[in-house]
Amino acid sequence: MKNAWNHLKQRAVSAADAVKLIRSNQHVFIHGASATPTPLIEALSARQDVEKVKFYHLHLAGPIAFVAPGSEGRFRSTSLFTGANLRPAVNAGTADFIPVFLSDIPALFETRRIPLDAALLQVSPPDEHGLCSLGTSVDAALAASTSAPILIAEINEQMPRTLGNCMVPFERFAAFIHTDRPLHEHHPEPETEIAGRIGELIAELVEDGSTLQMGIGAIPDAALARLHGKHDLGIHTEMFSDRVLELVECGAVTNRLKNVEPGRIVTAFITGTRRLFDYVDNNPLVTFHPSDYTNDTARIRRNDRVVAINSALQVDLTGQVCADSIGHRIYSGIGGQMDFMRGAALSKGGKPIIALPSTAAGGKVSRIVSQLNPGAGVVTTRGHVHWVITEYGAVDLHGKSIRERGDLLVSVAHPDFRAELRREFAGLHHFRMS
Repeated sequence: MKNAWNHLKQRAVSAADAVKLIRSNQHVFIHGASATPTPLIEALSARQDVEKVKFYHLHLAGPIAFVAPGSEGRFRSTSLFTGANLRPAVNAGTADFIPVFLSDIPALFETRRIPLDAALLQVSPPDEHGLCSLGTSVDAALAASTSAPILIAEINEQMPRTLGNCMVPFERFAAFIHTDRPLHEHHPEPETEIAGRIGELIAELVEDGSTLQMGIGAIPDAALARLHGKHDLGIHTEMFSDRVLELVECGAVTNRLKNVEPGRIVTAFITGTRRLFDYVDNNPLVTFHPSDYTNDTARIRRNDRVVAINSALQVDLTGQVCADSIGHRIYSGIGGQMDFMRGAALSKGGKPIIALPSTAAGGKVSRIVSQLNPGAGVVTTRGHVHWVITEYGAVDLHGKSIRERGDLLVSVAHPDFRAELRREFAGLHHFRMS
C-alpha cells in the first residue's frame, strides 16, 4: 500500500480547502486527546463565512481557536468531557457541557439523538486494505465516523496504526490534509509525597491476577509505580498512559488471567508521550475499542479482581463523590468513573477505589466534607462507593451505615479538619460520632 499511498497523497488539499465542506448550522464532531486535529480546528476557526456551527467533543488537546474572542455566533462548543483549555468558556457560559457516562456517548451519535453532519478526525495513513486507523483515540470517534455523512481527515504520518475496532475506510473521507507532525503529548507529573503515600495504599489492595482500570495523573502513576512486584496483572481500561509500559516491560502485566481478551491490553484511548505512541503502533497485544465496549459494565465484571482507580474533588461524609465540578463550576466530566466503579463492584473479588488528597488549596480546604458544595455534581453515589483512600488511610464504606461512614471518612481526613467535620456531621444527622 506504500506506493498506493504515495499516489493517494496527491489528493490531499489544504486545511482551508478541506473545511470548506462545513456549512452554517451544522453539528460537527472533533476527535480528541492526542488525536486532536489541530490544523483542521485552526482552519475552520479562521472562517468568517459561517455561523452557528456546533462542535461536539471530549477533552481536546492543544490550542483551541474556536473559543477565542470574536468566535461568538460563529461557533459553539459542547463538551462531553472537558479539560483546562475549555473550562473557562464552559464556566463563562460561552460553551456548553453535557453530563454523560462515557459508555453512553457512542449511542448519542448512532441513534442521532445528537445528529452529526460532519466529523473532523486525525488518522493514520491507509494500510494495504485501504483502512486508516483512528490511532490514539477510538472512544466516541468510531461512532462519529459511522454516523456523520461528511468525514474530513488529517492523515498524519506520525499517528500510530492502532489495532482493534478502530478502522475507517480511506474512501469515506470527503477531503483530507496530509501532515507529518508530532501528536499532542502528556508527560507524567512529578510524584509528590502525598501522591506516593496514596499510591502505596492503593498498591496494597492490588492482588496478583487483578485487572486494572486507572485514570491519568500523579495518583494513578504513583500506584502503578508500586506494582512492579505483582504478578499476572491485566489491563482493561478506558485509557492508559506511559506508566503502564513499565509494568509490561518488567513482566508484572501479562493479561494472562483476564476473561475478556486474555493476553491483550484493552483500551478506548491513550494519552502520553511518543514512547507510548510507538509502543501501540501496529501492536496486536493492545486492542482499541469504542467506549461503549470498554466501559460496558457487563463486560467489565467478566474479569475477576477488577481494581478501578478513580479520583475525586470532594467526598462527603455519607460517601457521595463529586468528581466533575467545583460547586457549580464544571471541572471535567462524568467520564467512565461510574462505568468502572460499578463494573469493579460486580467483578468477583473486585475493588472500586476513589483516591484523593485529603486537602486542596495548599492545605487550606478539606476534600472530605460534611456536605458537598452547592452545585457539586454527584458522579459516584453513596450507594456505589466502596473504597476511599487519602494519604491518611484506606476505608471501605460498602455495607456501612451513615454514622459508620462518617467515622471512617473522618479518620482519613486531614487531622486539622477532623474535629470540625465531627461537629458538622453530628449537627446534620443528629447522632453522636465516636
